Amino acid sequence: MKAALVTGASSGIGEATALLLARRGFDLGLGYRSDADGAKRVAAEVEAAGRRAVLFRLDHADPAAAAAAVDEAAENLGGVDAFVNNAGINHRAEFLDETLDDWRRMLDVDLTGPFACAQAAARRMVARGRGGRIVNVSSVHDEIPIWGGSAYCAAKGGFTMLTKVMALELARHGITVNAVSPGETATPMNGVPVGTDAGDLPRPSIPVGRPARAREVAALIAYLLEPDAAYLTGQSLTIDGGLMLMGAIPNQKDGGGLQ
Repeated sequence: MKAALVTGASSGIGEATALLLARRGFDLGLGYRSDADGAKRVAAEVEAAGRRAVLFRLDHADPAAAAAAVDEAAENLGGVDAFVNNAGINHRAEFLDETLDDWRRMLDVDLTGPFACAQAAARRMVARGRGGRIVNVSSVHDEIPIWGGSAYCAAKGGFTMLTKVMALELARHGITVNAVSPGETATPMNGVPVGTDAGDLPRPSIPVGRPARAREVAALIAYLLEPDAAYLTGQSLTIDGGLMLMGAIPNQKDGGGLQ
């Protein structure tokens, strides 16, 4: 039986990924920070698909405790074959106004916590000796700067480079590691109410004219967990509706429609 852990699974990309993996035969460990009701709802849908669901709470602001939660969830599932490192936060402050406390929190939640959690999952995979898959959910802002994004862009840039080092070192254990870097995605974290379709949100600065749907990002993540993706590792796959084809981002101070 295949088992996957997904962090940030109570909504958005994490929820869409967990439900897709359940339909593809994975038992799921569903990580959440504060939305217990959302996590329970996702768990019920996983179980309705005939798969097992294990809930675990983690807060990347405490990286050691978050890693311990991942380790315990893997134990409860009987192992981990795939780890989707999705949980994170979004924060904006201009460079001259950013505080050290907010900078440190951003790096803890979007870089150090994910590092510790991936390390815990990878150690489980190595010990079991069956290989595995890790997908780190980054952002187009690992390459594209955004106004007010000094901490966020630094964290995501580091996350994508971490992905490459992990891939280099874990390949000998049969573990692939890739990053998925979405552009703006219509999720609650980005202020989009549940039930709103991305097609109803015009974005003139994005070539396809709208944000991503969470299920579209989930489909790319799920592909990277497939057996046929075994030769793909150390890559950052951008899913942005063509945003990076543009030479510049309009209205950058206002975010250019990006989240």
